[in-house]
Formats: sequence, C-alpha cells, structure tokens
Amino acid sequence: MNGKVIWITGLSGAGKTTLAKQLASTLKQSGYPPVLFDGDSLRNIFGPINKNSGNFSRESRLTLAMKYCQLCKLLSDQGFLVIIATISMFKEVYAWNRENLPDYFEVYMKASLDELRRRDPKGIYYNFDTHVLSNVAGLDLPVDEPEFPDFVGNIEEGLPIGTVKQILGLMNKRNLLEN
Repeated sequence: MNGKVIWITGLSGAGKTTLAKQLASTLKQSGYPPVLFDGDSLRNIFGPINKNSGNFSRESRLTLAMKYCQLCKLLSDQGFLVIIATISMFKEVYAWNRENLPDYFEVYMKASLDELRRRDPKGIYYNFDTHVLSNVAGLDLPVDEPEFPDFVGNIEEGLPIGTVKQILGLMNKRNLLEN
C-alpha cells in the first residue's frame, strides 16, 4: 500500500482527537493499521512551544506544524498510513501538504466558538476568558480555515456515527485505500 496522510484540523475542542481515534480503530479492523499522531503528544516531543514560556506565537506554531508535515511525509513515503489530529490551521501547512503529500486527505472539524467554549475539555477557553492564556488559536491568534478540505465535520451535537464511514467512503472514491 502506498503511504497516505489523513490530516484532521480544527480548533481546540472540535473533536479532532475523537475522530482520529475512531478512524484509526476502524482502519486497523479493516486491515490498514495506521500510525496515529495527536498534536498535544507531538508538541511534547518537538517543542518549540514551551508552556512555561508562553511561546504560543503564530511563528512558533507554524514552525511546529511544518515539523508535523515533514514527519507525516517521512512516514507516508515509507508506505505508512498516517492519521494526525492537530490544530495547525495555517494556509502554508495546507499548501505544503497538498504539494508534498500525494495521497493527502484533509478533514476540517468545524464548530462554533460558543460550542467550543461549552465543551472546553482542556480549559483553554476558560483560561483565555480569565486572562490566564493568550495567543489562543481562533481567539486572539488568527487561524486559516482550510479552503478545500476533503471533508468537513461538525461536533455541535456529538460526533455523528456515520462520520468515519463518510470519510472512508470519500477516500475509497479517490482510491486512497487500495494497495
């Protein structure tokens, strides 16, 4: 099988990790064991964002996101199916991925700020609202929504049960799950 990358993007709390885990489980059961990455875990490995320094600038985030892109390419070039759940909402990232990852599938998990604040699993929006955090993606740090995602999901009422099937169906139509 040729390597593939499923890039799941969206703001904090939009359901990226939940979807990534469901996709990974379904693909593994179907005989396509993926490599699963989550932005939080990768950030702990790669830096340069240091929670203690408050370095969450656009530049540091973009540098980190480009490392994720290159890691995904390294693995997909070796034939791995990679699923990554990361905010990384930059036009430069989307463009690089489309240019350098031949079998790239982009998923945008979209949700209203009201819903994200309601969900707020990591307390990011609360901490922003109480002035503990700044440079929060989608609030005081501008983000670029994907212009041409292959799939747009919405977690407003919970992750729809058919979302994984829809994504896999779209990937099959593009022959992304064939050897």
